[in-house]
Amino acid sequence: MNSVLTISVAVAFFLSLSQLSIAAEIPCPPTASDAEGPFYKPNAPIRENTGRGLTVSGKVMSAGSCIIIPGARVEWWQANQQGRYDDEHRGAQLTSSEGSYRFETDSPPSYFFRPPHIHFKISAYGYQTLTTQVYPKKGQSTIGFDFVLIKE
Repeated sequence: MNSVLTISVAVAFFLSLSQLSIAAEIPCPPTASDAEGPFYKPNAPIRENTGRGLTVSGKVMSAGSCIIIPGARVEWWQANQQGRYDDEHRGAQLTSSEGSYRFETDSPPSYFFRPPHIHFKISAYGYQTLTTQVYPKKGQSTIGFDFVLIKE
């Protein structure tokens, strides 16, 4: 009976360590990169909206530590309702002191067999620039999406 108790305690201890190890690997994994595509233009204007109907917000954080990154530049660009990229659907913001961003835009259309998507380029001093895409679902009016950057 004593050996069964000892084994049970040892197994429980091992499992708790395993769960701690797994939990330590989960916080703030880097955001996966995705194609920039041919329509990126640098120096998007600072703005709070590029349309109406879809609100996109989140934070920019550091991989592994989850530390917020204030002053990160969040750029976005997307196709208009006719499936063409235009300057009206390009914008940028700097994250707040809490590392957050928020803008409103039109829901992007699908085109050329591509699902609806918004392109992003996130840059911050001391971090690798991230280029990725976010894929809204049909009828979605809000998207919460955090970008997690890798230190240089």
